Parts: sequence; structure tokens; C-alpha cells
Amino acid sequence: MPFTPGDRVHVATIGTGVVREARNRGRYVVEIKGQSFVVNEVQLTAADSIKRGSSTSVTDSDTPASRSTTRVGSPPQLDLHGMTTIEAIVALDVFINDAILAGYDSVRVIHGRSGGRLKAAVHARLREVTAVKRFGVDSANHGVTIVDF
Repeated sequence: MPFTPGDRVHVATIGTGVVREARNRGRYVVEIKGQSFVVNEVQLTAADSIKRGSSTSVTDSDTPASRSTTRVGSPPQLDLHGMTTIEAIVALDVFINDAILAGYDSVRVIHGRSGGRLKAAVHARLREVTAVKRFGVDSANHGVTIVDF
């Protein structure tokens, strides 16, 4: 379902806001509580389809792990490509929380190799999370950090 600027939408785990801009490849700039986020269309739900006051349970399809590219038998992973540093940290926090609650021992965070801003922000945030036992760059792919709980 394509959205247009001005549409009220809900982004799972972040909240309800307004589409400010439609970008290419199914991406949208959504303003939520004064902050702008770039999100994929699959992450959006029309706000009028969310009932106010109803308790909505998080299903497997609502978690960041399920929106990422996870193969059967591999740890869940979060792809941060195309996100700003702030958006990446918000997504990382939600992803880590969901992974811990789901009982995963390990996850992968894809931050890419160019520039290093996302990688630095991810590593700084992971140092602050007490549930993280250790983390490090994947030796087979320097654009991925492996996180162990």
C-alpha cells in the first residue's frame, strides 16, 4: 500500500507519526514526536487501522529480527543500511531488546564498511548495554558486528 505525504502511519516499536516524504525503493520519511525517520514501506501500517486504546501484541512479523534478512538456522540480523545514526541506534535498541526477550544467544548487526559512522555508533551503544557479554566485527565481513548475550 503506497503512502503519500500527510498520511498518518504507525511504525511498529517506534510509534505513530506523519509521512513527510515518499522516497524511491519503498522508503518514506516519517516524523514521529518531532524526529524524522527513514523507514521501509513494510514497516508502516496506516494509523487508522490501529485502534486507539487496544492492546496490540507483538508478533514475530512485528519484530526487527523478522524484518531483516535472516536465513533459517542463522542468528537474527539487523540491516542498518540507509539509516541515519539516530535511526540506527533506535532500531538497534529495539532489535537487541527483542532478541534478548526471544532468547537468542547471538545476533548480527549489519552496519556496512564505508565511513564507519554507523559502526562507531553501534559499538558505542553496545558498550552501554549491560546484557551484551561481548561483540566484535565479523572476520569474514568487516561490515557486520556479531553480538553475544
